[in-house]
Amino acid sequence: MQISVIGCGRWGSFLAWYLNGIGHQITLYGRESSRKFTELRKTGTNGLVTLDEKMNLTSDLGAALKSQILVISIGAQSFRSLMEQLSSRDLAGKTVVLCMKGLEAGTGKRLTQIFEEYRPDTPVAVWVGPGHVQDFTRGIPNCMVIDSRSMQVKKELVNAFSSDLIRFYYGDDLIGNEIGAASKNVIGIAAGMLDGLNKTALKGALMSRGTREIARLIRKMGGNEITAYGLAHLGDYEATVFSPYSHNRRFGEAFVRGEDYGELAEGVATTKAMLTLGRQYQAELPISDAVNRVINQGEEPNRVLSDLFLRSIKMEF
Repeated sequence: MQISVIGCGRWGSFLAWYLNGIGHQITLYGRESSRKFTELRKTGTNGLVTLDEKMNLTSDLGAALKSQILVISIGAQSFRSLMEQLSSRDLAGKTVVLCMKGLEAGTGKRLTQIFEEYRPDTPVAVWVGPGHVQDFTRGIPNCMVIDSRSMQVKKELVNAFSSDLIRFYYGDDLIGNEIGAASKNVIGIAAGMLDGLNKTALKGALMSRGTREIARLIRKMGGNEITAYGLAHLGDYEATVFSPYSHNRRFGEAFVRGEDYGELAEGVATTKAMLTLGRQYQAELPISDAVNRVINQGEEPNRVLSDLFLRSIKMEF
C-alpha cells in the first residue's frame, strides 16, 4: 500500500522504517525548516533508524497527501495547526491514523475530536500501546492497539500493519484508549520524579493508584473503565514507568534533580489537559494534580509526592 507518514521525529521516523520494512511504499513528510528532516534527508539516519534509499522524503505536504493511508506522528499540541492545513485538502478515499499520545492542553480534547472538527467525513483511527524505537530496532516484539469508530477501518489497518514485530489488537473503546494512552505520560513523569527522589519503591503504589484514577475518569467520560487496564494505559507502564528510553520518566527524574533535560515531555501539556477534564467531569485526579504542582507551580517535589503517597489511610485507592 502507499502510506505517508507525516512527522519525522523519533517515532514518525520509526513508523516509516517499520512500514517500509513490511512491504509498503512509504513517503515521509517533514517541514523544510525541521532540523530532524534536514538530517534525515542528508544522511538517511537519525541515529536510531536508517531509512531505505527507495523511501520518498518530501517537504511538500501535497505530495504526502497522495497516499491512501496517512499516518500522523507529530506533537499533540501542534495537531490543531496541522488540521487547519488539512481542512481544505482533498482527502476523499483516504484513512488517517493518529500515532500520538496526547490531549490538547487548553481544552482537554482528544485528538480524534479535533480531527473530526475539521474532517468529519474522513475515517480516523488511533495507533497506541507500548513500545520504544530502541527495542523494536533490536527485534524485540510488542503488542499494540488500533481503535476507530469503524470496525472495517480497524480490520483493514490491522491487516496492513501487522508483523512478527508488532501484534495488533482491536480496540473497542476510543475514549478509553485515547485517554489511557495520553494519561500514561503523566504517570511516567511522576515515576521519574520518584526515581529522582530515591523513592522508586513507591512505583507500585503509583501504578495501582494511577490506573484506578484513570479508570474512574474514563467511566465518567462515557468510556469503559476496564480499558485503563489494557495496553493503552496499564499495559504501557513498563515502557513508560520503568524504561530508560521513556522521555516522560527521564524528564521527571531530571526535573526534580534540577538538571536541564533540553525539551518538555509530552506529559507536561497533558497534565494541564487532564486537570481540565477533571474539572469538567468532576473527577478527582490527585496524581495529575501533584505533577502539575511540581512542574507548573514550582512546589517542592519531595513534599508534594510525600503528601500524595503518605496521606491518611483510606479503604481503597
